[in-house]
Amino acid sequence: MSSCSGNCASCGSSDCGDRKAESLLAQLNPKSTVKKVIAVVSGKGGVGKSTVTSMLAVAMARKGKRVGVLDADITGPSAPTAFGVTECQGATEEGLYPALTRGGIQVMSINLLLDNSTDPVVWRGPVIAGAVKQFWTDVIWEDVDYMFVDMPPGTGDVPLTVFQSLPVDGIVIVTSPQDLVSMIVAKAVKMANMMHVPVLGFVENYSYLECPDCGKRIEVFGKSRLDEVAEAFHLPVLARLPIDPKVAEAYDNGLMETVNTDAVAKVIEAVENAE
Repeated sequence: MSSCSGNCASCGSSDCGDRKAESLLAQLNPKSTVKKVIAVVSGKGGVGKSTVTSMLAVAMARKGKRVGVLDADITGPSAPTAFGVTECQGATEEGLYPALTRGGIQVMSINLLLDNSTDPVVWRGPVIAGAVKQFWTDVIWEDVDYMFVDMPPGTGDVPLTVFQSLPVDGIVIVTSPQDLVSMIVAKAVKMANMMHVPVLGFVENYSYLECPDCGKRIEVFGKSRLDEVAEAFHLPVLARLPIDPKVAEAYDNGLMETVNTDAVAKVIEAVENAE
């Protein structure tokens, strides 16, 4: 049909030969280049997802890759704090340039656009989702090899927007060793499957506390049940990260680029192999 617009909703024909699925992917800014997108998700808050996101970004940057961090947690943004950045590089008619960390990581977050970083973002879901989408369409990401998207917890508007609007190559699910984890993780995995986004594996944060005197590992949150969940979904546990006051201190002081990232080596390997 010569008059076909490609939008099946505008046509009443049930047997149209030109019928095709309409893509919901947002158009990347024409000045941007992003090769691979990895979303870091969690079923609930308080599991250290943003810490893991920043560690992955730092680890990948140390491998000589150009890295971007898109902070999709609009109501709880923390990426600028982790990297010690406070403002974007500037803007032109073509788009907005993200902040640049000391190590060259590109960061975009709503906190970089607020007059005061403590100002709350009191927006409804669709507006929040729209802002995340604009971080993809309006921001100029320069030659990014790996973009890590720091997602808000849960399975609401923003995760749905990211999965539908961004070409996500895979997700990493961050959990903690609590009884509730099996149900919460299952929700995250099932959403990813519904959106046809591959799950690369799990990272268990706050897995244990290592005694500074004797080196004994103390399971502060109880015995982990993640192996059972991972086996049920046929997915790997890529890392178990300890409770580390030094990492927390580095995060709070904008020094995440100084932390040791050896513990996430297998996660980085999985990210590199994501198709």
